[in-house]
Amino acid sequence: MTASPTVARMLGNLRQFIQFGIVGGSGVVVDLAVNYVSKKIAEFAGISEHDAFINLLGTQFNIRWYHVFVTLGFLVANTWNYQLNRMWTFKGANPRSWWRGFFPFLLAGLGAFLIRLVLMTLFMNPGSPISLPTDILDDSSGLRTKFYWASAISILVAMPVNFVINKLWTFRGPKVSVVHQSEPAPRV
Repeated sequence: MTASPTVARMLGNLRQFIQFGIVGGSGVVVDLAVNYVSKKIAEFAGISEHDAFINLLGTQFNIRWYHVFVTLGFLVANTWNYQLNRMWTFKGANPRSWWRGFFPFLLAGLGAFLIRLVLMTLFMNPGSPISLPTDILDDSSGLRTKFYWASAISILVAMPVNFVINKLWTFRGPKVSVVHQSEPAPRV
């Protein structure tokens, strides 16, 4: 029994979503590893992830070092994910040069990354209504580090947005025109 085209398309999308999730999972590991290394290097230099990196135009708001760390992690993981998705998840999709495909992927990732930055800020800011609890996440050990949890949770929340944008834009298949075949007209 052959599956209907709709069921086949749904199964294909589910397969791609699972593959995208596996690639994304490896990207999470890469991202968190870059965050960890960045934080440790900064600590060695006497910088905390909570410290202000730069003030936003003379306001009371600052870009903090954790914003810098997650940006570095995003850029490395985004490049990693693009290559894996290109080779595996969407390998039959519209073949383009590496750079022509990377920039839409990066732009799609930036959309999800902006969501992540907002969430990171809300999770890390003690005055936020969704701030992660400092009594549990008191930065006393790796598993109790608020920055690591905020980073991991924000990645997971932004992942579905990233998949949809990449599926519909970055790795969309080639446009196919359906031509209807009809019986030739009888010759007279």
